[in-house]
Order: sequence, then structure tokens, then C-alpha cells
Amino acid sequence: MVKTHGLTHVGLKVADPERSLRFYRDVFGVVEYYRDDDSIQVQGPGPHDVLAFEREAEQAGKRGGIEHFGFRLTDPGDIDLAVDEVQRAGGRLLRRGEFGPGLPFAYVADPDGYEIEIWFE
Repeated sequence: MVKTHGLTHVGLKVADPERSLRFYRDVFGVVEYYRDDDSIQVQGPGPHDVLAFEREAEQAGKRGGIEHFGFRLTDPGDIDLAVDEVQRAGGRLLRRGEFGPGLPFAYVADPDGYEIEIWFE
């Protein structure tokens, strides 16, 4: 077995890297740390999390083998705030509910249509 720090980054094909940066910064507090002409990479909110926004408008938001990715809340009471922030930042609510009492979830879409699970466990 190879020891790793776990899953450290996800690369997303997006129509507009600046728009993606604004959305994920406003909703999840990511911080830009690298950019070039066609991509922006951000860190956070976890200590090893990286999202890479790669400009490729024709493929933006299209699903391949990945169904969704998730952000786990630190407080279950923040689910309403999370949904509000997503909508304020240009995303949309897809569905929400509870896995069990006190275990809320919401599936949302970012501006390119990528599905994000926001949940508490």
C-alpha cells in the first residue's frame, strides 16, 4: 500500500475560471494560489484541498465517471446558510433532505452545472 495524504485535488473543466473562483470563494472560502492563462488553482477549505479550474467551455459541467463531489459541514445548523450562499453566488439547489435525524444534506450545482454535495455527519 502506498501512503498518501488522501485525495488532494479535483480538476474541473469550466467555461470561465474567474467565475468559478468567485463562486467557490464566496461559498466555501477557497483561496487562489496559482493561475496561468487558462487555469486557476485554489486551496481550501481543508488543509490539503485543491480545486483546479481549467478553461474548456465545450466540456464545462459535463459528467463523465464522476457523479458529484462533496464538502462536509462542521455544524449541521449551517445547511441553510450553505444553500443560501450557493444561490447568492450563482449556483442552484438541486435537492435536500436528511440522511437521518440531525444529518442534513443538500445537493447543489455550481454555475457550470457540477453537482456538489454539502452534508454533515
